[in-house]
Amino acid sequence: MNPLIIRGVRPYGEGEPVDVLVRDGVVAAIGEVAEEGAEVVEGGGAVLLPGFVDLHTHLREPGREDTETIATGSAAAALGGYTAVFAMANTDPVADNAVIVEHVARRGREVGLVDVHPVGAVTVGLKGEKLAELGTMAKAGVRVFSDDGHCVHDPLVMRRALEYSKALDVVVAQHAEEPRLTVGAQAHEGEQAARLGLQGWPAAAEEAVVARDCLLARQVGARLHVCHVSTAGTADVLAWAKARGTEVSAEVTPHHLLLTDERLATYDPVNKVNPPLRTADDVRKLREALAAGVIDCVATDHAPHAVQDKDCEWSAARPGMLGLQTALSIVVETMVETGLLDWRGVARVLSERPAEIAGLPDQGRPIEVGEPANLVLVDPGARWTVRGAELASIAANTPFEGMELPGAVVATVLRGRVTALRGRIPA
Repeated sequence: MNPLIIRGVRPYGEGEPVDVLVRDGVVAAIGEVAEEGAEVVEGGGAVLLPGFVDLHTHLREPGREDTETIATGSAAAALGGYTAVFAMANTDPVADNAVIVEHVARRGREVGLVDVHPVGAVTVGLKGEKLAELGTMAKAGVRVFSDDGHCVHDPLVMRRALEYSKALDVVVAQHAEEPRLTVGAQAHEGEQAARLGLQGWPAAAEEAVVARDCLLARQVGARLHVCHVSTAGTADVLAWAKARGTEVSAEVTPHHLLLTDERLATYDPVNKVNPPLRTADDVRKLREALAAGVIDCVATDHAPHAVQDKDCEWSAARPGMLGLQTALSIVVETMVETGLLDWRGVARVLSERPAEIAGLPDQGRPIEVGEPANLVLVDPGARWTVRGAELASIAANTPFEGMELPGAVVATVLRGRVTALRGRIPA
């Protein structure tokens, strides 16, 4: 692999532009550099950040390759600035054993655009009844376990999972939803759902499980991660738990930082998601909690769906949205342009904290000499219009269709190799 020079960039958006030399997969020099035979990427004063890490991606392989594959999902991730993604376990068959997780990891290595880390299921078949083969999957390299799409609703099963996770030094990521409170639920329980005649999804269904699991994690002494936080009340619970020393981390999705349940007025299923879009007050509190570190990071919950699963009546539609290629821009619009985060803050929520949570020693590292060259180059002044059909995913179910968004990925670099450049995957 040839050396790489990223010319004229501002690490973390600070100071005057410098050149960054990458050799043998690590940052070799920062300043005015020259290297014979090096590949050159012109930065033009753009912002250089550590490559992004997504703790919550649905790549659909094996089982639903009609909506996404590890190849197409990896391409979307690279184009979105990601150098590592965690592939959720709700595939078909479910990733509840070493054979499936090893297959996902192997396919990720074969594609080679991002590091694909398989997430193992907490329970067999995501049924919430019997613990899956956590030990054998951990030996196969799994660092995160989740029944995402389903809540581990039985408190005894969840406690046992936390006990095993502590012994294995892994993390359990909970999809917080008390299922007895959401039977038939279609939208956030509130004025909008009542006006539209949609059965309500109470905020307490999320908040009650988060509170329970924080108490369990503290008692056991295990680490807990909370998926896709969507309510102001959950942010309050997290703040309470962290203040008492609970080892809990949490993520928020880009769509929950920007969109509200007012979007449901058209009954367009592209806006259907689990957990549902909430109120403007929830959105405001989630942004504040992310800026304050109460919520640790942004995760996309990238969820591709086939046309027939979205182009139908609301009640029959599958929940979920694309997110890998729009995440950065949504963070720029909701957090940077509002003054809640600077570019070091963006690095914290999109790269550093998710890498720490998942225990990835080579991701989310400082931009310094000797560190792994997993990097993303961002043009903060660019604006682009989202077109689902032009995204790399097989599916096109983006709620941001037609929106003009700020910030664009110029290049993504994985261990010194350019994996995305100006909207294209290099040959």
